[in-house]
Order: sequence, then structure tokens, then C-alpha cells
Amino acid sequence: MPAWVWFSGAVLLSLAELLGGEFVLLMLGGGALLAAGVALIAPDLLWLQLIVFALTSVGLVIGARPPLLRRFHGPSQIRTGIDAVIGSKATVVSTVDASGGQVKIGGEVWSAQGVDGHRPLPPGTPVTVVEVRGATAVVIWGP
Repeated sequence: MPAWVWFSGAVLLSLAELLGGEFVLLMLGGGALLAAGVALIAPDLLWLQLIVFALTSVGLVIGARPPLLRRFHGPSQIRTGIDAVIGSKATVVSTVDASGGQVKIGGEVWSAQGVDGHRPLPPGTPVTVVEVRGATAVVIWGP
């Protein structure tokens, strides 16, 4: 009978984890699952089941929870804003040199500036955005 109680607790804790997503209840469910295994082997030793539950739960919360949180709640890999523009490909719309010009980036026309010391880039030239200064894209020749 104690094994079914522990197993039921493990299932309920794991299901309740779906509501929170912080992996604490899942770790407690893991402890309850291991305690259910001990209850199958030694059904009369409640103190041993409680110790196994407590030590396993604490061990999982300390050892397994942090990597899980980093894995599932880590920083997004989607680049947005200026970070999304840097490194993107563009096409020169009006001649770009060190003093100015225009490029088309993803369908939008941007003010652009060539890198100092580089030759002017004629319209139609493929370029790469290397920096954004204010609302001006700094570009270099090449895809």
C-alpha cells in the first residue's frame, strides 16, 4: 500500500509541475518515485522511505534543477533590433562612400556609410552591415 501512495504522489506532483514550470514539483515527484521503489522493497520501513524521499528531492533540486532552468529558460537566440541588422546583407541603392549613401536592408531603405578608406560602392553592389551608428548602417563590400 505505501508504494502506491508514493507513486500517486509522484504522478500528482509531476502533473502539478505543468502549472508552474519551475521544476521544483518535478524534483519532488522524482523523490516520491524513488521512495515508491523503496516502499516496494521495504514496505514497513516508513522512516527509510521518508529519508530517501527527502535526500533525493533535495539532491534533485540542488543538482538537476539549475541545469534544467538554464536549458528551458535560457536567453533567446532570436536577434532583434540593431543586433538583427548587424551582419545582414544589403544592396546599395545610391552610391555609398565614407560620407553617406543609401542601402536596402530587408526591403527597407537605410542611410548608409562606407568604411573609411574604402572605395565608393555603386548602386546594385551587395554589401554587409558591420555596424549601426544611430540610424545609419555602416557597410562593407561583399556578401
